[in-house]
Amino acid sequence: MQKRNLFFNTIFTFLSGLLFLYIILPLASTLLGTTPQQFWLAFTDPEVLNSIGLTFGAAGLATCLALVTGVPLAYLLARRSFPGKELVEAVINLPIIVPHTAAGVALLMVLGRKGLLGSLFEPLGITFTDTLAGVVAAMLFVGLPFLVNISRESFAMIDEEIELAASICGAGSWQVFWYISLPLAGRGVFSGAMMMAARGISEFGAVVILAYHPKVVPVLVFERLQGFGLTAAQPIAGLLIIIALIVMIVIRKGLIPRQA
Repeated sequence: MQKRNLFFNTIFTFLSGLLFLYIILPLASTLLGTTPQQFWLAFTDPEVLNSIGLTFGAAGLATCLALVTGVPLAYLLARRSFPGKELVEAVINLPIIVPHTAAGVALLMVLGRKGLLGSLFEPLGITFTDTLAGVVAAMLFVGLPFLVNISRESFAMIDEEIELAASICGAGSWQVFWYISLPLAGRGVFSGAMMMAARGISEFGAVVILAYHPKVVPVLVFERLQGFGLTAAQPIAGLLIIIALIVMIVIRKGLIPRQA
């Protein structure tokens, strides 16, 4: 039995190691192939700093908009049955499957100056092509499934008897949601929000088509690569990898309880 377990563990460790190396090698090569001086020049480049601030700010705005609309939808999907529910769930998940360049074209058709929504917002002074609003709209589109799906699963895991007991004791629907359901699902909702924000930070395809300007970090990396070559793009890519690593560590520390 010990030999079988040893063989099993060895094979699985080997296969897992291959996958880990496949992920870590490109990231490590980018970081180790960049000198400290190149990192410092990238970190002090005003265009890079503005791009980083824009990227995180736009991702934060998109996530806030998604929380207002996505959390109620997630709760309805977890707690209610209604005609067309499966269709709604399928549509919500489409941005995960649709190529993001195609998503950018679709958004441009609707949010462009002559699009259905773009033409309605333009008289109000709001345009989406090559503006911050366009960047936020693109990030919202591609990241929303992460928030809705994780939040829905979190609400579904709550024992409905707890909500029912609160209702029997006289709590209204709003009180049940705000004081019971949302706090109990809070960890999952926060996790979904962070995953959505992280997805928005990394988005390129939809953003570059709808709002090439102002440049988010992925677009800036692409522009530097196209215009000046790998050497110019590598420090910015490495800086983004470091920031992403810090964000993931913070998320895991905040979301995953420590084991005794």
